[in-house]
Order: sequence, then C-alpha cells, then structure tokens
Amino acid sequence: MNGNVMIEFIAALFMLVGSIMALISAIGIIRFPDVYTRSHAGTKSSTLAVLLTLLGAFIHFAVEQGFYSVRLLLGIVFVFLTAPVAGHLITRAAYSAGVKMADSTVEDELKDVLDNRQDEKGE
Repeated sequence: MNGNVMIEFIAALFMLVGSIMALISAIGIIRFPDVYTRSHAGTKSSTLAVLLTLLGAFIHFAVEQGFYSVRLLLGIVFVFLTAPVAGHLITRAAYSAGVKMADSTVEDELKDVLDNRQDEKGE
C-alpha cells in the first residue's frame, strides 16, 4: 500500500470511530436516568468523539493538500480543555440546586464532603 493511502485510511478510521462515539454519546443522553449520568455521557464520550473527528480531519487535510490547519488544532485543544470542565460545572450546579439522583444510585460521595465542610465552618 502507498504511504498516503495508509494515512488516509487512518484519518478515515479516526473519523469513523469519532462518529460511532458520538452516536454512543447520544444514546447515553437519551437512555440514562438522571442529569448526572446524562452529563457523564454527554461530556466524556462526546469529547472523545469530537477530538477523534477533528484529528481525522487534520490528518486528512495535512496529507491530501499539505495544509496544516491551526483552526483544527485550536479546536482540538479548546474542546479537550473546556468540555470536561463545563460538564463538571453543570453537574455541580445541578447538585447544588438539589436535583434528585436516580433511584438506582447507590452512594452519594459528594454529600459527605459537603457535610464535612459545613461542620468545619460551624465550629
């Protein structure tokens, strides 16, 4: 196989895996029972999906046209840094607002941490 064909195959594979991860993320958002698990599906797998898709596009344009897109690289860095933080903040805001967890939730680890902080402030 030609080197360019192999690299193009790898770029297409990245984009295909990215689209499959986006589909898995969408199914998770629809199927999971509460905001906390939906947020997990929405941030973790969709972040990976966007990163793989943008990486595949970057490789495609770099090999096919010799064009190195700074926008794609900045998009990868931006999504990698902001999506998990945004997901965490949304979930933390939901918890602070008192949104109920699913009935199948076994343990609330954050409640113990927040209770300990309130006890320390009260002393």
